[in-house]
Amino acid sequence: RGWSQRRLREFQTFQHYFKQINLRMRPAILGLFVLPALISALSFKLNPEGTRCIKEEVHKGVLVVGEFKIEGLQGSHDVDITVTDSKDGKLFAKEKAESGKFAFTLDDYDMFSVCFKGQRKSEVTGRSPPAPELSVNLSIKRGVEAKAYNEISKAEKLKPMELELKKLEDLSEAIVNDFQYMKSREKLMRDTNESTNSRVLWFSVFSMAVLLGLALWQVFYLKRFFKAKKLIE
Repeated sequence: RGWSQRRLREFQTFQHYFKQINLRMRPAILGLFVLPALISALSFKLNPEGTRCIKEEVHKGVLVVGEFKIEGLQGSHDVDITVTDSKDGKLFAKEKAESGKFAFTLDDYDMFSVCFKGQRKSEVTGRSPPAPELSVNLSIKRGVEAKAYNEISKAEKLKPMELELKKLEDLSEAIVNDFQYMKSREKLMRDTNESTNSRVLWFSVFSMAVLLGLALWQVFYLKRFFKAKKLIE
């Protein structure tokens, strides 16, 4: 009962602050967090003997869950799937894949790649008619979307209201983490901009000093040259 009342107070506090947001900002904020959920699933064509990779970014410690299904496979070809990070570290790999799931988290903000590679089976010899293109369905969920709330509800014996409050708590935490990350990125970009401006300023001062010194040297050199030729006194 105490746990439910505390979650209910957090929910009411969240509603209060959300109502204070300007109405013009609500569509932008909602779009910022709803849009990734809408584009997490995609479908594309794959050449039976080609390779296609999908790249996405993910924050540190965020759970990523993917599900894939390959349609149109024939007996002469196989498809291998490999999930790697930016340093080519393998996060998931499966040979002769038709469907399946994968899940992982990263120790730092990074970009991961999901690659599908079609190839002819080694035991298939001789010429065969060209195989049709394969259809690949890929769904990638992250963060709050990737959590199995049904299992959490059963394990913790949560009521429907408590489960919704927990979802809201996780969502608010994810929003706060995203804002903190954007704030840190903004600080990093500002520091980089200030450092670049400082370097450009000092480079400009150095260039002007060099040009001024070169001009003075030319004046004294020409003066000595003309005196040596007795063109001026």
